[in-house]
Amino acid sequence: MILRVVPIDRMQPYGVEHLLVLAVTVALIVALPLAIRRAKDVRRAERWITRSGWILLVLTLLWMAWGILPANWDINESLPFHFSDALRLVTAIALITRSGWAIAVSYFWGLTLNLQSFVTPDLNYFQVPALEFAMYWLLHIAALLAPVVLVWGLGFQPTWFGYGTAFVLTVGWAAVALVANSVTGANYGYLSRAPEGPSILDALGPWPIYIGWEALMVAVVWAIMTAPWTTRRLTARARIDDRLGLVRRRTTRAKLALHG
Repeated sequence: MILRVVPIDRMQPYGVEHLLVLAVTVALIVALPLAIRRAKDVRRAERWITRSGWILLVLTLLWMAWGILPANWDINESLPFHFSDALRLVTAIALITRSGWAIAVSYFWGLTLNLQSFVTPDLNYFQVPALEFAMYWLLHIAALLAPVVLVWGLGFQPTWFGYGTAFVLTVGWAAVALVANSVTGANYGYLSRAPEGPSILDALGPWPIYIGWEALMVAVVWAIMTAPWTTRRLTARARIDDRLGLVRRRTTRAKLALHG
């Protein structure tokens, strides 16, 4: 079995293709939550969001299957231990079920850990460049847009308990990835060594120092992302939406229409 496939080409960071993708992503970030909040048929908008989750789940599973085919097998990429691999599944669950833990994780991971794929993309082409380009960006954009839609479109708001739960799950997934790395010699989550190409991690020092800085930065940034949603003014307009208190949901015209 092939352990590592040699790339035939790679996408040039900040070339025309990359810049076009970034422009489209920014446009969608602005347009989608506005469209949902202004939708006249709220139930239809909710149904489309649920269907999007199912589509994302199917595409994620198909892409995982594609990666483990003998012709595509790469021990450093094919196993689903990168944070982005878990994020896609969690994001699909959040869109389908609106589960509090999934919304919290998709919010914190999707808007922070996922951003490295946009700022310093490491996109190598191995077999079918057009397909690999499309799937790389489609899956990463979906993981970024989903929390934007859920929070700013549907009105879900993370709580401090959601923040803590997301952080604990992050540490747990990092532990799983480290075990996988020790067994396979791979570098899932970039937890065993720095990425080969330029990345945001280069500014945080050598391994393993950058892991500690990452953990500290994540804790601080996520706290900043949580605090605005927990002010008295906003919590007065929202109610706890799940049994564990991981998210609240804003009371809006859409919410009243769904439960009125």
